[in-house]
Amino acid sequence: MTLDEIIEQALIEDLGDGDHTSLSCVPSGSYGKARLLVKENGIIAGIEIARKVFEKVDVTVKFNQLLNDGDEVKPGDIVFTVEGNPVSLLSSERLALNFLQRMSGIATKTNKMVKMLDGLNTRLLDTRKTTPNLRLLEKLAVKIGGGENHRFGLYDMIMIKDNHVDFSGGIFQAISSVKAYLKAKNKDLKIEIEVRDFEELNQVLAVGGIHRIMLDNFSVPDLKKAVEIIDRKYETEASGGITELTLRQYAETGVDYISVGSLTHHIKSLDLSLKAY
Repeated sequence: MTLDEIIEQALIEDLGDGDHTSLSCVPSGSYGKARLLVKENGIIAGIEIARKVFEKVDVTVKFNQLLNDGDEVKPGDIVFTVEGNPVSLLSSERLALNFLQRMSGIATKTNKMVKMLDGLNTRLLDTRKTTPNLRLLEKLAVKIGGGENHRFGLYDMIMIKDNHVDFSGGIFQAISSVKAYLKAKNKDLKIEIEVRDFEELNQVLAVGGIHRIMLDNFSVPDLKKAVEIIDRKYETEASGGITELTLRQYAETGVDYISVGSLTHHIKSLDLSLKAY
């Protein structure tokens, strides 16, 4: 789903056949101004999305951007101002805020965790644990916050997880089948495989021919040992229950990537408000 399609569908959901409260309350021909106020510290994200919302509702709305996506914000900051038909401003308000608040919440959490990796080479990844139909926006917010995107969907990377291994009959069978499939389909996709213990890791190393090994639910000492065993033959990724409290410890093992699903699925939206003035 494209950005324009996301906004169009969201407007249909919210507006229906019209914002009858605003249409009935606001005098015809009036003119209004409003500004987006920040109410807590964080990273702002989604300004361009908000602009598109206002423009789709009414192309005559004037959008005056004062800050940029990725800027650190504090209470009292003004992100942008809008002016025009008050009905248009009110009809756009909630959808613009919904996008801004959630994206800013994701960017804020991502930025906080990225800063915990200062001085290390480990990079922070998101996952596919996103809100259906909003993955484009949520992964964009991760990037604005300083993180990196993992695969976008099931189609742009091979990721052999535990269930794939179990259903295929084992690690050798899974990797062999993937290689045969890619060759038959003439597809050039990177291959990542998840391992749950050192036995599976040794099996993967024996087979080879992959790009990245995901070390799932390894303890910090075991992850350090696994990274040493792999010895940069393949990229390494740690996943599974890694939080802000343990992130730095995991990163200090030398692992290349740490994927954190909570970046997009366990988020507190940033407190923002659109106020008339």
